[in-house]
Amino acid sequence: MSEEKDQQQNYQEQPENSEQQDEFIDINEVGEEVYEDDGNNQEPPQEDEEEDEDMEINEEPQEDHETLEIDMSNNSWTYFDKHEDSIFTIFAHPKLPMVLTGGGDNLGYLWTIHSQPPKFVGTIENHKESIISGGFTNDGKFLITADMEGLIQVFKSNKSGEKWNLFGELNEVDEILFVIVHPTLPFFAFGANDGSIWVYQIDESNKSLIQIMSGFAHTLECNGAIFIPSKDENDLTLVSISEDGTVINWNCFTGATNYKLQPHDDFKGVESPWVTISNYENLIAIGGRDGQLSIINNDTGKIVSSIKTLDNVEDVAELSIEALSWCKNKNINMLAVGLVSGDILLFDTQQWRLRKNLKVDDAITKLEFIDDTPLLVGSSMNGKIYKWDARTGDELFVGVGHNMGILDFTIVDNGKKLITAGDEGVSLVFVTE
Repeated sequence: MSEEKDQQQNYQEQPENSEQQDEFIDINEVGEEVYEDDGNNQEPPQEDEEEDEDMEINEEPQEDHETLEIDMSNNSWTYFDKHEDSIFTIFAHPKLPMVLTGGGDNLGYLWTIHSQPPKFVGTIENHKESIISGGFTNDGKFLITADMEGLIQVFKSNKSGEKWNLFGELNEVDEILFVIVHPTLPFFAFGANDGSIWVYQIDESNKSLIQIMSGFAHTLECNGAIFIPSKDENDLTLVSISEDGTVINWNCFTGATNYKLQPHDDFKGVESPWVTISNYENLIAIGGRDGQLSIINNDTGKIVSSIKTLDNVEDVAELSIEALSWCKNKNINMLAVGLVSGDILLFDTQQWRLRKNLKVDDAITKLEFIDDTPLLVGSSMNGKIYKWDARTGDELFVGVGHNMGILDFTIVDNGKKLITAGDEGVSLVFVTE
């Protein structure tokens, strides 16, 4: 990682002993209003010209010498660089201007996103492998982190987010692939490489983590899942997908399957390794490693549409659907589909016809519509983050500054800020308006 750190010359330098000074920030600093950009964003410092001149040598270049060119462009507002390895996951606190980043250095960091430079809040430790997933509960009281060795830690907020204390931990499986948190209730689920899916409740009154369900109906990796929101407090529904081509709707309180879709019976013989899932109202979209897109009516368990997204690719790996996002504007019926090929396919969700095809020059890693607007944010392994108007396909913003790919991002301040998780171990904060 030392070489990658050396490449980040365009980032502003942190003040000396900043880690000691900012180990825990003041409660008023965490809880204050989110910073409003005044339009006078600082530009990243330019390289010192005299220093560059000192580094020049007068020897003749070797004919076989290869020059490594690094793009030093950077339009980020500020950055966070305490990680010493790739940052795999990032998620924002629902009420405070604060995020958690988790990385390949087995550490998680909490830090503020409304100050320049960010203020360090605290460290999540005791993970023995890369932190790859997690989330905050909807009320912001609890934080969940998960690593590749199957350890889950749950922390409770104290002093309005100034400090986080360990609430409980789990280690049920050999490897966790993802964690999802219920959108409104204190429940979370995680899927494992053995195909199992687990649901737990954070019971604040009893100060414990209570297992609600464990399901073992998938035969290969459980690659994703979603909670289905319900107005009935006695209804806790989860839909999970697997590498084995199955889709299961679970009643979490009983462990029973409401429906199970299988390759040969329900997908007409197509055995797609499902890797992504997203829902809007009663419709669920699932994406396969083979480029297959299927839409399911969750009320009936029936498949509404099946679409082969791409044909005639040189490498079958380019077919994999890595990102799905529904536009939640009632007047814009659209689903965005992102592939390893760099294609972003925008489908009409009434007729399931392709409206537009946006294209970038490397794999798409994540897509997300901003609230209920037609504005779509997407990240890529080319190290850039984009904002488009999905109605027209117009590119509204491009964030640059990473030397390697963007593995995750989060949207805050109604889309005014985008915060990235970089493969080189740096997180950038972009102001888009």
